[in-house]
Amino acid sequence: MQKLIIHLPKYRLTVNYKLSKRRRSSLDEPIIPTIKTLNLKYRVGGLTRKFFRHIFEHRKIKTILGSNIALMLIATSFIPSNAIGSINPPTNEVLIVNEAEAPISTKVAIQLPVEVKRVTQGYGFFHPGIDLDGTTGDPIKPMKNGKVIKIDHSKFAYGNSIIVDHGSNLTSLYAHLSKIYVKEGQEITTDTILGEMGSTGRSTGDHLHLEVRDHGIPINPLSVLPK
Repeated sequence: MQKLIIHLPKYRLTVNYKLSKRRRSSLDEPIIPTIKTLNLKYRVGGLTRKFFRHIFEHRKIKTILGSNIALMLIATSFIPSNAIGSINPPTNEVLIVNEAEAPISTKVAIQLPVEVKRVTQGYGFFHPGIDLDGTTGDPIKPMKNGKVIKIDHSKFAYGNSIIVDHGSNLTSLYAHLSKIYVKEGQEITTDTILGEMGSTGRSTGDHLHLEVRDHGIPINPLSVLPK
């Protein structure tokens, strides 16, 4: 606090004033932040979550997309893969989705990777696969004969995961496994046990996250799995 005293004939004027530093506006922040900026601005959450939160909370982005869209995208990013009250709530039966997709021809039968036929979350724009219910330790088998082309061990995202190439540009991904029994380059059949169900990576409970890609494009696994 500073004090300014002005002396005038027969008058004495005192003015108190305070100098303060202007707070930096969010408009001054770069749209693409640095890791240091994210860690200073947000204390909770992973780096990916912090990045998208910064992007969609930025005033310039809100101006372009609109506040309602930005809030919707932020809220969706925090929904866990098997959260209660999701768009596709848990049921006691297999969730069947009818789609006008071209059927994938195959000479080998396609099977469910798990014995339990219960879908806890379905296929959607923000969830390019389905979640199949079960318990840690349940055996996971490939949906079709093929070859293991990638194995990943991670504490984030898919956790312990396997990608299998079934030929004809058809691949499948098995995520959140607790154990993996196969190796990259291994030829497998529908009788091969890939690993065991778990809850590794970004997961809030025991389940298998299954994705299917045709020519690299995600499709609904229920469109090719047996009913």
